[in-house]
Amino acid sequence: MAADKGQNEVTNPNFGTALLRGAALTGLAITEALQLLWISLCVCLTVVGIGVPLLPRAINGARSLTALQRRLARRWTGVTAEEEYLPLPDRPGFVGDLHRAWTMLGDRSTWRDLRWLLVNPFVGPVLGFLPVVAIVEGLWGLTLPFTWEMLEKDWGWDNIWFAFIPLNSQTTAWLAAGLGLVEIVVGVILARVLQRVHGRWAGAMLDGRSRAELTRRVQHLAVTRSDAVSQQAAEIKRIERDLHDGAQARLVSMGMTLATVETLLQKDPEQALAMVTDAKNSSATALRELRDLVRGIHPPVLADRGLVDAVRALAMSLPLRVEVTADVPGRVTPPVESAVYFVVSELLNNVIKHAHATHATVDMRYIDGKLRVTVHDNGVGGTDPERGTGLKGIERRLLPFDGFVTVFSPVGGTTDVAVEVPTEIVTAD
Repeated sequence: MAADKGQNEVTNPNFGTALLRGAALTGLAITEALQLLWISLCVCLTVVGIGVPLLPRAINGARSLTALQRRLARRWTGVTAEEEYLPLPDRPGFVGDLHRAWTMLGDRSTWRDLRWLLVNPFVGPVLGFLPVVAIVEGLWGLTLPFTWEMLEKDWGWDNIWFAFIPLNSQTTAWLAAGLGLVEIVVGVILARVLQRVHGRWAGAMLDGRSRAELTRRVQHLAVTRSDAVSQQAAEIKRIERDLHDGAQARLVSMGMTLATVETLLQKDPEQALAMVTDAKNSSATALRELRDLVRGIHPPVLADRGLVDAVRALAMSLPLRVEVTADVPGRVTPPVESAVYFVVSELLNNVIKHAHATHATVDMRYIDGKLRVTVHDNGVGGTDPERGTGLKGIERRLLPFDGFVTVFSPVGGTTDVAVEVPTEIVTAD
């Protein structure tokens, strides 16, 4: 109850607080106008080079002002307006300032802020200070029945008007007092109403979440598409190389052997029989290589039994004790199954090759629409994602699915590699 009361006081302030907030918004609007003038001056100075280091700082000042407007809108009216800016290049010196300025000017969010700085100095004071003006004028109207004659005779004010009422008699002075009372009441009401209007105005003008998210999503899709195409091309080349160096070469050799057998069959049956035996062995070897190749593309156990059983079968085939635990209520989408299977396979192979471990565990869980897999080993640690291409390749494999990899591997300690991929259950157990 206390929290609700405090929140209500924030979004529905009393009369005095509302007036003070209106004055603050007016002062902030005037500051924004001055900041826009400063940015314009910096742009002009960039022609002679002086404005290059000043412009990024001036735009940062504008971002600080709009950020303050967003915070006030959220605190005072409950309106949420957020913005995300493009990352800035971290490069020192004049060239770095030039790159930052260029990046800022190429960011739509910057132009949204500049638009606010251009328009709000005209709209903000009206919404923020209009109640104050109405109340002050209303108070003056209440004094006119007692002061209008003094103003006219002693001060020499002729043709005094209060709004649309000419002050030429005591009756008109009382009419002005009545209008002033109305202005005070209207001002008190408008103090809260216009503050909420200003909050919604700020939210409509400064909320750039949808466009920022769309821009980030497009950039992410462009990167993942490029990685997926590159990975697919590399996989095709690997398959072509394995076929050319393995099964294809053996099949060609079998053809040549059988052609020789055909010519020797009448002359030397024993040698022909030996060559037929060699051809039979070559065919068995070629078949085994083709099966291994198909298993490397998509293991049959993965297609038949799903990810959990495929990982358990993989663990039993490794020269390392691997314990597999799982809490997955069914099968996830086939592309995610395949990607995660090969990620786990590569991680376990890395454990065997580099970790000097005696034991490893694989834990698979499905939580909140995400498949989480953790591979742990008791090896020597020191795994660095920035060195080598193994973990980079795993990250590229998961990028098309919006997955990511987290590595915790202190030197001399154990290694934990966590993989998380958003997916859905397509077949329940």
